[in-house]
Amino acid sequence: MRIGYPIYRMNRPNDAPHTLVRLIAIVMLALLTQLTAPNSAAAQVRPGDIITDRNAYKARELVSPGVYLRITRGMSMQIVPSERIEWPPPYREATEKYSSQVRLSNDHRSLVGYVAGLPFPFIDPNDPTAGTKLMWNDTFRPTSTDDYDARDFSCISEYDGLNRPYVPINYYEFGHLASYNLVGRTEVEPMPTDPDFLTSGRLLLIGFYPFLAPQEDRGRGFVRYRYADPLKGDDTWGWSPGNRRVRRLGEAFLGSSAGAITWSLDNFQGFAAKNENYNWRLLGEKSMLASIAAAHVPEVTCPTDGGASACPERWQLRRMYIVEGQARRDRVPEELFGRHVMYLDAEAESIMYQDFYNRAGELWKNYISWMAYRDRAVPDARIAIYPFKRVFQVGASIDDLTAGFASMCYLPAQDTTERESWYINMGAVDKSFFTVKALAAAAP
Repeated sequence: MRIGYPIYRMNRPNDAPHTLVRLIAIVMLALLTQLTAPNSAAAQVRPGDIITDRNAYKARELVSPGVYLRITRGMSMQIVPSERIEWPPPYREATEKYSSQVRLSNDHRSLVGYVAGLPFPFIDPNDPTAGTKLMWNDTFRPTSTDDYDARDFSCISEYDGLNRPYVPINYYEFGHLASYNLVGRTEVEPMPTDPDFLTSGRLLLIGFYPFLAPQEDRGRGFVRYRYADPLKGDDTWGWSPGNRRVRRLGEAFLGSSAGAITWSLDNFQGFAAKNENYNWRLLGEKSMLASIAAAHVPEVTCPTDGGASACPERWQLRRMYIVEGQARRDRVPEELFGRHVMYLDAEAESIMYQDFYNRAGELWKNYISWMAYRDRAVPDARIAIYPFKRVFQVGASIDDLTAGFASMCYLPAQDTTERESWYINMGAVDKSFFTVKALAAAAP
């Protein structure tokens, strides 16, 4: 990925920011108009409707095949009016200032000229590189640009199924899922770039530790570094409670060693693998249902699908991009999936759900994210309160649709004393958190 050193020689203001503001406003108005325009599929659902397995046909054309299958297995939806999602003002200003200088590299794999904000605010659906651009938009989405620390959240594994009793199989609780961006920073110094990037080439730091439960995994954790170099793989280190030592993990490691949890480090928040390792294609744009204004914090356990999802929860019609990704076998030969199909919200620039297909082309897994849009992650927050609304993830689930085995994550956990959960762009973590030393020190 050529986000490297040439970018910062191009760090200059846009000569026509006000023109860009007007263009963005026009595009957003057009998206909103398309969203509210009637179509045969959308006309079947109205605010106030409750979608269940009994009337799932109403939503069939408004969700992905994987989400539809989960409705037939007991997940329900409460349809609410659509609403406008605004970007945080610092992010919007960075987009206005820098986006005009961003382009894809000659091989269409990486970015050139990126500084901060959304790389590509205008997407031409006829552009053959539109899918690649959309995935870079997701990488540098407005949800969190500088750092975040999601504290004390839980994931519970269970078998899905219509009216299946809720019987948790495995319970996992985690101390931190944290991230630090060295590029694209908009709210916390150093901005827009951490000087460390110029020497280390590190683009992103991830810390996922310590595991708090179950007891046999207590203390387990991972640290990952991602680099701007498109040919340099991620560096990942893991701490194991068995041998009580840190070991370096290969590029093929996908974070699946968390026992019965079906997550991997590449699945967090929709898609977290390296963009350059995939070929991307825009399949289309469509008004579809997504849960971006969830009502519950902590999220509720669905009583009608074995606890495999959050329901009933609020869903609304959103303008969505549908993007297909296929692994480059020369880069990730160990990739188990034949293809990924992402469903990205056109305003939030985030993946709302994803269908995973196996190498035979059959639907295998489904991922859903439940989001909230407000000025604090939880209503009774005392610290993490923001001067503007932003999008928070409050729940996420991945379901193996062939085995009927799901993991539902709650952010925050339902029984934690850490109520605020999300600390975004507050300097809650710095680079010292993402070290092997800190990983080992956190283990009990």
